[in-house]
Amino acid sequence: MNILTISNLSKTYPNGVKALTDISLSISNGMFGLLGANGAGKSSLMRTIASLQAPSEGSITFNGTDIIAHPQEIRKQLGYLPQEFGVYPKLSAEKLLDHMAVLKGIINTSERKEQVTALLQQVNLYQHRKKAVFTFSGGMRQRFGIAQALLANPQLIIVDEPTAGLDPEERNRFLNLLSEIGENVIVILSTHIVEDVRDLCKNMAILYQGRIVSEGNPIELVKGLNGKLWSKIIKKENLEIHKKTFNVISSKLVSGETQIRVLAECQPESEFELIQPNLEDLYFSTLSDQHSNTPS
Repeated sequence: MNILTISNLSKTYPNGVKALTDISLSISNGMFGLLGANGAGKSSLMRTIASLQAPSEGSITFNGTDIIAHPQEIRKQLGYLPQEFGVYPKLSAEKLLDHMAVLKGIINTSERKEQVTALLQQVNLYQHRKKAVFTFSGGMRQRFGIAQALLANPQLIIVDEPTAGLDPEERNRFLNLLSEIGENVIVILSTHIVEDVRDLCKNMAILYQGRIVSEGNPIELVKGLNGKLWSKIIKKENLEIHKKTFNVISSKLVSGETQIRVLAECQPESEFELIQPNLEDLYFSTLSDQHSNTPS
């Protein structure tokens, strides 16, 4: 069993921007979802865990080893798919993955060939192995990204915003792949897409302005909203009035009509209907709490 322990981690950049504040998490094998809006600090946290930058305060240990003091120890066991993977050279998938395997220290030629072949098969790209990676679709590039992240059998895998821009079919294929990988290692899924966490992760944390504002099992966290979530169809022009009157956590169009979702201990008005909460409601209600508690 792998254990990643983050204790009281903070990061302030030289320009004075405080990206992370007092982050503490304990993560073991399986899929862990880090959910937050763009700018919440997710990429800063992922880069710090990956030893690409040092924290200003706090500690990170992986299986008992201090990875801030010994960053090479985490690099040996890390697979990383960043949000921006960069420009692909005009190499075939097979040749590029072989080159990356050399960079990861897999020197033995037969071992390298065996691993490259197995990974291309695992991510369903073996039939495309002779094609240049820069010609791949977005989903194929992300699957190639996972293949390179899996070189040298890492025990900790970080994927940063992996499904942004993928069509539904590619997204499902990619998430199924992540789910398989996450059975025996730690996979941290950093995303702003609630459905990715809902579909995959047994544990999660919500990041807001560099702080952890909610953490736990998604199903258990959502249960905390049972009996407190109410819905009503309203006219679009009345949305602002309802926002001033009720604790509206979200609004969206349903069949061309505006549906609001309101958090309240009891029925706000007779027209409101009690509804079953979901992870998106938890996310919006958590952010709503933070907005209301943030000084203007």
